Amino acid sequence: MPAPLLAVDAPFLLYRSFFALPDSIRGVGERPVNALLGAVNVLLRIAADRDLRAIVACFGAEAASYRVELFAPYHADRPPVPDALAWQFERAPELFAAFGWSSAGSEDLEADDLLGSLARAEAEAGGEALILTGDRDMYQCAADRVHVLFLKSGTTGFEEVDAAEVARRYGIGPELVPDFIALRGDPSDGLPGAPGVGPKTAAELLREHGSLEGALAAAGRLRPKLAAALSENADQLRAFREIATLREAPVQRPPDRATDLAAGAAAARELGLRRLAERLEAAGSVRDL
Repeated sequence: MPAPLLAVDAPFLLYRSFFALPDSIRGVGERPVNALLGAVNVLLRIAADRDLRAIVACFGAEAASYRVELFAPYHADRPPVPDALAWQFERAPELFAAFGWSSAGSEDLEADDLLGSLARAEAEAGGEALILTGDRDMYQCAADRVHVLFLKSGTTGFEEVDAAEVARRYGIGPELVPDFIALRGDPSDGLPGAPGVGPKTAAELLREHGSLEGALAAAGRLRPKLAAALSENADQLRAFREIATLREAPVQRPPDRATDLAAGAAAARELGLRRLAERLEAAGSVRDL
């Protein structure tokens, strides 16, 4: 089997690390470096466990404009980025680059779109991809050659999710995840879904009718309350599906590149991450970490 590409939801990983580790972890200028430390540690752990061919950290717009145009409250309730985290966001690409990990970004699309596009490009080229994220929207990418490494908030480790696991959890295949989100809703994105429709009903509708469009077409044959929830919100539900569906971004497959512990240690020292630097300098290889 080919060594997989690891595509990383960098904003989520940095956010998760910032809130999981104390801001008493300080570096240069007595600034918090907890997000940087946590993100690097997660990526090093995966690199130690897996034979990765390359790592790409994906960044993007907080809310793609076309998604906001489709539904104005999309991401509207998300709090602003704390100043201490914003400073670390700015330095993350350079730190990652020192380790030999590339970064991909977009001003128009979100990190999720880049993740999906990289995974698709890797699979189409005959490779395999792992998507590191904490966003279940990415389950739509699960396939024979693409697995999702799902990071839980507030806990350590991750769960590897393939297409069969998506079907087990949701009762539908990965290709119907956007339809499922449209019907069930997604509080983290500000999408309310169809009134009164939860995950069980959403999955039943999709299994029986094949898609959101199929469910909308069959609304007249459903029980009155459910029929009204679908027919009276049809256009909005289509908008939710469009929002949940990943857009294809212009991406290039990165070349194979091993993690560079020596350069990573030097960059860590510059940021004041002394203990991380010492650990990297003492390790003979990634597997020694």
